[in-house]
Order: sequence, then C-alpha cells, then structure tokens
Amino acid sequence: MNNKKILVTGATGYIGSHVCVELILLGYDVYALDNLSNSSVDTIDRIQKITGHRLKFFHIDICDEASLLNLFSINNFDAVIHLAGFKAVKESVSFPLQYFYNNVSGSINLLKCLEKYHINKIIFSSSATVYGVPQSLPIKEDARLSPVNPYGRSKLMVETILSDLLASSNAWQIGILRYFNPVGAHSSGLIGESPLGIPNNLMPYISRVAVGGMPVLNVFGNDYSTHDGTGVRDYIHVEDLARGHIAALEYLFSGKGSFTVNLGTGIGFSVLDVIKAFELASGRTINFVVKPRREGDIDSCYADATKAKQVLSWVAKKNLHDMCFDSWHWQIKSQEK
Repeated sequence: MNNKKILVTGATGYIGSHVCVELILLGYDVYALDNLSNSSVDTIDRIQKITGHRLKFFHIDICDEASLLNLFSINNFDAVIHLAGFKAVKESVSFPLQYFYNNVSGSINLLKCLEKYHINKIIFSSSATVYGVPQSLPIKEDARLSPVNPYGRSKLMVETILSDLLASSNAWQIGILRYFNPVGAHSSGLIGESPLGIPNNLMPYISRVAVGGMPVLNVFGNDYSTHDGTGVRDYIHVEDLARGHIAALEYLFSGKGSFTVNLGTGIGFSVLDVIKAFELASGRTINFVVKPRREGDIDSCYADATKAKQVLSWVAKKNLHDMCFDSWHWQIKSQEK
C-alpha cells in the first residue's frame, strides 16, 4: 500500500491522531486536515516522535467548501477517512444547529469534493448512538436505528446520505464504522484523549480524578438493571479502533464493495468495573459519589462485533486493563509536559 495518498479529516483529534500513526507505520502517504477547534497542532509533533515521519498538515474546516476544493484540486487522493465532527452528546442537545451544520453540511462539502475529483473511496466515522435505546443485546448492524440526541441523528443523517450515494452509482466504495466507546491512549503515552473542561466521557474523567485534577468522580445512577446497578458499556481501546480503520481501508482497496460494521469488543463493563480496573492499573484510589441518573442514559449497550471479524478480519485485542493502564500512562505523561 506504499504511496497510496490518504486524506484524514479530524486528523489531530483523539481518534484521528491514532489512525494517522497506524497509516504512517504501514507506509501510507498521509495528509492531515483539522480545524483545531478541539485539538492542538502539537499533536503533529507527537505523531512525528512516534513514527519518525512529519505529517502534511492543512488547517482547514470542512465547512469551508472553497478551501476544501482548493485542497482537492492540487492533491490526487486515493481515499478519505472522515473523522472530523463535533462529538459531545450533551452539547449537541444544547446546540443542535451547530451539530447539524458542522457534521452534516461539512460532510456534504467533503463528499462534493470527492465526487468532483472522482475519488470514490471513503471511510466514515459513525457511532453506536445511531441505534438509540437498544431493543436487544448485543447490538447487531441490522438493529433498529433510532438515535435519541442531535449528535446521533447527525451521524445517521450522514449514513443516509452515503447510502443514497451508493444507490446513485456503483462506483462508490464506502465503509461505515459504528464506534462504541473509545478509550485508552497510544502505548507510547505521547497521544491520547485530552478533552477541554470537565470530561464528558468516563475514562478521562477517572484519569483526572486519579491525578488530582478533579476531587471526585460522579457516578450517575446505581439502580440500573445491571450486575452492580451502574451503566454497562462496550469500551474499545483506541489503538484497536485505529487498526479497524486500516482493516476497513484495505478492504476498500481490495475492491470487494461497501459495508457497515460495528467496532467494539462485544463485552460490556459497568462504571464500577472500570473504576476497579483503573485503580489496579494506576495504584490510585478513585473517589466517587453516586448521583441521580442522567436523562437519556440507558442500562446497557454493547456490540455484536461478529460482522467486523467476518468482513474485515478485525477483532479487538486489548483488554480493560490495557485500556486503563494506557489511559493512566497518557495522563501521567501529560502532567510532565
């Protein structure tokens, strides 16, 4: 796959940076695009430290159609991995128009560029939020799609657009990846999740408490129908997730067609399970208090990951200890900077 030119949108973000690392290590020619609204250009330096390679970086917003068109006019990309987008569920409820404009309109801008310059291969970063409240577990790809928040609806809207593109022409080759709960960090400790303000996700929240950056972890609800009363989710190590994108890309280059798959471990862990695992990995005690349930939270959500194994020959390899240890390593390394 050497010399294949891959454009990664959202490249300096949490998932994008790990995808870029995997692509570079496999010899792809990687072009990185990001508007830096929720990431730092310093990530480019960190990727270089890991890979020994300097990314070609473009500070462009996918909502800026003119800049996108200019980028495509001077670069002949072989495929695009599209990760750029707003991703906070709670924020999407407060600012739905921003989410639809950025996630949906921005994706349309990108797809118009692909169509104009006859680039037919794209991998789209979707989400398990498109399923909404699961009717049964584990969740299969053919489950009902009924997102319950603007973020999830924005992802489903883009999926629908991609489905219509496939129906319009058999030239398109599209991979849709529905992530479950990405956690962890690169094993080097050089890149990881670094949310602004109070973290929305469990693992960075626990990490902040463990390092003393926050006094206590709020556990929202302990009366769910789960083994210990706290919510159960499917956590997937971000390095496994990144390798899932490589498997997806190689499948598209093989010419076998389009697909939609879940990327998860197929195993559900509760909030208390994760707290205990993090305490073992870090050697720190995690102080937590139980708060009332948050509106919209559900008991359990975890993937049926069979299709990803069958179609992409991909399976998640890292366990909960790995996820917690690498999250802790990243947090400690971040404190040292």
